[in-house]
Amino acid sequence: MHVIAAKAVCFHEALQPSFQAYQQQIVRNAAALCEGMKRNGFRIVSGGTDNHLMLVDLRSKNVTGKQAENALVAAHITANKNMVPFDDKSPFITSGIRFGTPALTTRGLKESDMEVVVDLIDEVLRNPEDTGVQHRVGEKVKAMMAHRPLFVWE
Repeated sequence: MHVIAAKAVCFHEALQPSFQAYQQQIVRNAAALCEGMKRNGFRIVSGGTDNHLMLVDLRSKNVTGKQAENALVAAHITANKNMVPFDDKSPFITSGIRFGTPALTTRGLKESDMEVVVDLIDEVLRNPEDTGVQHRVGEKVKAMMAHRPLFVWE
């Protein structure tokens, strides 16, 4: 019964105008993040995005998906290693990384914030083994998100 109740709440929320606005902001944020990544020399596997996420091929950056994921997580940036088409690395290592914008949007970030996010990602991935960079970027991330809580009880 609890699953039926949860679905009813979900469907009710999805019918609200605010939900549509939220979904549109997610897509705008993803487009801005994607364009910023491309400007910084990252190759987007699909060339762009029309939805909430993108897959980045890291082979030209000489960093694996596993290295990127671990370095970004250490800097408080969530991303997932992911295989890319014709990947020459194993599924445990990968040549790509996947980014999405729903969590950023939920925390109130807009398109103008995506350039800062791109710069933080780029800073970490230019030095994926440097724990000092990870710490420094992590402090910037914490400061940026300090007034944007994960959850607000209304």
